[in-house]
Amino acid sequence: MGDRRIKELSVRMHKAIATLKEELAALRTGRASTSILENVLVEVYGSKMPLNQVATLSVPDARQISVQCWDKGTLQAIERAIRDSGLGLNPLNDGGLIRVPLPELTEERRKELVKLVHKYGEQAKVAIRNIRRDGMDALKKAEKSKEISKDDLHLGEKAVQEATDECIAEVDGVVSHKEAEIMQV
Repeated sequence: MGDRRIKELSVRMHKAIATLKEELAALRTGRASTSILENVLVEVYGSKMPLNQVATLSVPDARQISVQCWDKGTLQAIERAIRDSGLGLNPLNDGGLIRVPLPELTEERRKELVKLVHKYGEQAKVAIRNIRRDGMDALKKAEKSKEISKDDLHLGEKAVQEATDECIAEVDGVVSHKEAEIMQV
């Protein structure tokens, strides 16, 4: 198994880390960020559309997100979608702009978010380990069919394991950083 295949495995592992970072960006940490509303779907024009495709999102201050609708007819639908998103947000509609104040996180909610962060981290680790297993299986298959020698098998297994360990360590770092961000008062 050549360097090219090891690089492909590493790229796949880093995609799992990128997915983790996207999931964690959507978690509310007490500080305003437009990424909190990225996964909100709005029922407009006969279909569900992401909020950022029907409005402009901005952060005027650390405790608030503003949503500027492109079409005034979608105001109620956007307000309803934010309220029903399960994020615990209560949007305020002033007729042209929707303001979304971010309430302080309670200690209980912070602990729930930390559990969720760890769950996302574990999912990323499982994905990385599955990619590792695919790489190890490909190495064993190549050795069995005499495409590579025993020495190449051991070198390839070592390279795959090193890539796995590096990515698992990165996941741990991302998770601990997000946990610290959530728990800071």
